[in-house]
Amino acid sequence: MYLAKIVGNVIATRKDEALVGSKILIVQPINGKYEEIGNTEVAIDSVGAGVGEIVIVSKGSSARIVSGKENSPVDAAIIGIVDSMEVNG
Repeated sequence: MYLAKIVGNVIATRKDEALVGSKILIVQPINGKYEEIGNTEVAIDSVGAGVGEIVIVSKGSSARIVSGKENSPVDAAIIGIVDSMEVNG
């Protein structure tokens, strides 16, 4: 899992049948200081998140399981919206 900021939406009129009706967002990974790290990724939204929110993202088979799309091409899923975080050190 990792933290990310939602930076955009994906509109896809044609997609895999398993993704029909799913909200797809663009996420930018961040560190504990809210600094951007790495490249943006596409993730399926399972919690009703929106642009500008800080979220928790799960990857791989865990993402498919938590999103309820075990037999789909999902590689990343938004599994939580962060209200606050505290980093010591």
